[in-house]
Amino acid sequence: MGAFVELDVDLDDVLAGLDPEQRAVAEAVRGPVCVLAGAGTGKTRAITHRIAYAVRSGVVEAQSVLAVTFTTRAAGELRQRLRRLGTPGVQARTFHAAALRQLTYFWPRVIGGDPPSVIESKLPLLADAGRSLRRNLDRSELRDVASEIEWAKATQIGPEDYAQAAAKAGRTPPIPAEEVFRLYDAYERLRRERHLVDFETILELTAAVMTEHREVAAEIRRQYRYFVVDEYQDVNPLQKLLLDTWLGGRDDLCVVGDPNQTIYSFTGATPRYLTNFPVEHPDTALIRLVRDYRSTPQVVSLANRVLDRARTPHKMTLVAQRPDGPEPVFTEYDDEVAEAQGVARAAAGLIRSGVPSREIAVLFRVNAQSEVYEQAFTEAGIPYLLRGADRFFERPEVRQAVVLLRGAARSASAGDDLVSTAHGVLSGIGLTAQPPGGGRAREKWESLKALADLAEELATGGADLPAFVAELERRAAEQHAPAVEGVTLASLHAAKGLEWDAVFLAGVTDGMLPIVYAETPEQIEEERRLLYVGITRARVHLCVSWALARSPGGRRSRRPSRFLDGLMGRAAARGPSPERGGRGGRGGDGGRGEHGERRERRTVAAPVSCRVCAKTLMAAAEQKLGRCATCPADYDEGLLAALRSWRADAAKEAKVPTYVVFTDVTLQAIAERAPLSERDLMAIPGIGRVKLDRYGEAVLRLCRAAGNQTEDL
Repeated sequence: MGAFVELDVDLDDVLAGLDPEQRAVAEAVRGPVCVLAGAGTGKTRAITHRIAYAVRSGVVEAQSVLAVTFTTRAAGELRQRLRRLGTPGVQARTFHAAALRQLTYFWPRVIGGDPPSVIESKLPLLADAGRSLRRNLDRSELRDVASEIEWAKATQIGPEDYAQAAAKAGRTPPIPAEEVFRLYDAYERLRRERHLVDFETILELTAAVMTEHREVAAEIRRQYRYFVVDEYQDVNPLQKLLLDTWLGGRDDLCVVGDPNQTIYSFTGATPRYLTNFPVEHPDTALIRLVRDYRSTPQVVSLANRVLDRARTPHKMTLVAQRPDGPEPVFTEYDDEVAEAQGVARAAAGLIRSGVPSREIAVLFRVNAQSEVYEQAFTEAGIPYLLRGADRFFERPEVRQAVVLLRGAARSASAGDDLVSTAHGVLSGIGLTAQPPGGGRAREKWESLKALADLAEELATGGADLPAFVAELERRAAEQHAPAVEGVTLASLHAAKGLEWDAVFLAGVTDGMLPIVYAETPEQIEEERRLLYVGITRARVHLCVSWALARSPGGRRSRRPSRFLDGLMGRAAARGPSPERGGRGGRGGDGGRGEHGERRERRTVAAPVSCRVCAKTLMAAAEQKLGRCATCPADYDEGLLAALRSWRADAAKEAKVPTYVVFTDVTLQAIAERAPLSERDLMAIPGIGRVKLDRYGEAVLRLCRAAGNQTEDL
């Protein structure tokens, strides 16, 4: 790679704001480097600053860096952060995206003909394989068999070896192992006949092409000399094979991960590549990140105590950096219906207290648990969205909307209004003024509403229809879904990598967490880590609950998860049930006050009303302002001018459009409300934790300065 070259650049800004351990990561510019990073400790910040420091100090050229992530969204975030650090040109991709790019490029040269087509889902081809064997599988069976095939391919097990390998690994196939073998074999035969590749085959073929064609390996290795791999605890044997092939014996590699967040071993992932990294690379610089910037000390304490009992040699005790918050709440309910209603009521209370609904999540062990929560939130009038099914831009309604909007953009006239045109297109495929009840119809409506809100937001920054479509295409490429205003309902696995102000961990019973089919000590420990992941998703509010019976009136035979033993302090609160005069919820007073009188319970979140004329506000921009667009505004014009000047400077520094910092409507709302605290600022729709952390201090400084000037006058 060449010797270290000190360039005439100021590197202090790259290291500014890093804590000592993060700075150690950034300054460890040559590999091998292993970063053990606990939840919420700023690992993405550390590795992006490391890459920027290495590039700007001349250690490596940006084009020679390959940063590998596990999601397209994470890769997009990495690229955005690097651009803000003045380091564009770094390749940040998933394993599959990087491999597919290389395979497609070299295919005509070394194999000939057109490259194979990529299948996004195994299910259609697997269904055809089943029919060829006169075996019709329902959708649930297809998903389960597809998961078995993915595990086999990730661990480099062929069809003929599946049955023996599955038995050795302690797996329980969804159908007899011999049938899985036949389906797997037929699937692979059809895939080859139809000139198709799935995600695992992409990795396999890329490694094979490099191994068999030295000139290809040499060219790729000349291009990429500097590797960073995030979430290294989730690497499987096939990904490790490809990574080793890319490296070709070199060791300029930085891996980042947390063995305590290993929750995907059922897919073939293994933490041993992370934990054994210093053994594999004896000269490794090993750095631990333990300062938790995400969660309050109360949340961090509970997370640490969950892992205190874990059977692992790689414990890391997190050290909270945030101010104190409320203690976690533990609540027991009579049945799942009462639990869901209680969670919905508690979420409504948080929303009324100022927590945005998009900053609340309900997490559960399996997706099947979502139904009762969908019903409870629908009855309570609280918007929600399901996460963990299709990715946003892969949903059928979103694909259809983007196609129609693209067509509208091609035929649009210069004076066409973005908001009205977008609403017209979206209304034609199902967007209505009011949301439907629940289920798939509600999910479709939420997707279309998110697109409509994004159009309104961009329009306030001056975007037209072509610019809106271009923004959608950029976000689709980076899997940067628009913000959806609603409580998130998700499985614990789908929640990994995300965070919210308030988290409800629901259904935390033995048999569900740990799941009933977790039998070996290793499987039980992975379930414990899953609870740890759920706890560490919460920034401030954490509520843990369980139900003693499945249905109202059912036998109350369940018990709280064994992982909670000794962690709850005093006895958990009892949620009221119909037998005790309530309908489920927090507390044990049966819905009555301290003197026995019936307490009014409000279960529907209040609509947003204009603070001037009291009219109900429907448009997103009006809800953000808190008034009708036609009602008079009372604000400090000097403050608005100062905010606009600051926004222009911030956008220029970050090399982004001004509306990415804050839209005009958001600035107007800030000027009208003149917030003086973080809580006041976050009460403005559109300002979440990320915006607060990035711009809150500067905005509040301007607002306080304006307030002082007013007092002086």
